[in-house]
Amino acid sequence: MAVSLTNADKALKTFYLDVAKEQLNQNTNPFLAEIKKTTEDVWGKEIRKLAVYGVNGGIGAGTETGDLPEAVGNNYENFVLSLKNLYGTIEISDKAVRASENNTGAFVNLLNAEMEGLIKASTFNFGRMLFGDGSGVLATVEEVANGVITLDNVKSLAEGMVVDFRDEQGNLIETAKQRKVLSVNRKNKTITVGGVSVADEIVGATVCIQGSYQNELTGLKALFATEGTLYGLDRESHPWLAPYVKENQGEITEKAIQTALDTIEEQSGSQVNFIICSLGVRRALQEIFSKSNTRTDTMNLAGGYKAISYNGIPIIADRFCPDGTMYLLNTEDFSLHQLCDWQWLEGEDGKVLSQIPGKPIYTATLVKYADLLCSKPCGQGMITGITEG
Repeated sequence: MAVSLTNADKALKTFYLDVAKEQLNQNTNPFLAEIKKTTEDVWGKEIRKLAVYGVNGGIGAGTETGDLPEAVGNNYENFVLSLKNLYGTIEISDKAVRASENNTGAFVNLLNAEMEGLIKASTFNFGRMLFGDGSGVLATVEEVANGVITLDNVKSLAEGMVVDFRDEQGNLIETAKQRKVLSVNRKNKTITVGGVSVADEIVGATVCIQGSYQNELTGLKALFATEGTLYGLDRESHPWLAPYVKENQGEITEKAIQTALDTIEEQSGSQVNFIICSLGVRRALQEIFSKSNTRTDTMNLAGGYKAISYNGIPIIADRFCPDGTMYLLNTEDFSLHQLCDWQWLEGEDGKVLSQIPGKPIYTATLVKYADLLCSKPCGQGMITGITEG
């Protein structure tokens, strides 16, 4: 059978879509694999979740003939989030299609390569967003010299990304937008980008994925922020939102972890069932457990992941977790609220492959409308400033 765009379109819809869903939902990282994906509480373009806080006041003790406790209902607040638009696009040139039209195997290899690249890039960015604050800011520019840009952090950057530079007020710097990252030096925390040279105008600027500023998932950084709003509620006037935070920890100890677990349970009634830390913190933990002869069992998690265990709680390390940081979470309080699961954008003719106007290139775009919400922020914890191993 001759290869055609119709065949490719059908393959993307029937075979590759299911593969992409599985990879993006289960293999992005262990945290995402553990939390619920749901269409509940999605209203139009928003997520509206009724959150209960405190306790029901209609309880009490009395005498045999005395008055019964006055009925008092639960305390409620509305959490409100806008659905974020998540996209991933592949490109296939007309020349590549025609070159393989009589070779089915070659065309399958072409589609496989494109889909593997899309999934790799999507899992990288989706995993990164889970630890962000929704702003899309990846790093801040500290210095520019001879085209080499020094950043405060390159953890979230990779070659091939297309980024925008924004000034300290968040405004797009027109002379430094949509720049492809050509190289990343992780040791020196520097990058180089394509296009005309940039210098003084981007010192102090932030680096963001193209078009993503203030449009990314509401990740863990937003949950543990201390100022502003969370899910539409002012933090200062809603102190019950505040999670547990221990700063400037230094050397991590079993006592520090247990203190955090106990405090979270005491203050919120929540029990931590998942711990995420940076790679360096995991090394420090392994060293401490080894010195104290603490038994570290291995646990199997959703998505085929393995984790070390602390008192039955899995501890996983993630490349995007901030340095010196440990999150203590109850995954049952988290949900990825979505309008639908990953789908291909379809044209009016029902096709997912469409030609870019004026170019001999066909594109297909995966899309998901979703955001991450924690129904009980006070039941989560974070330890920062940990000395890494």
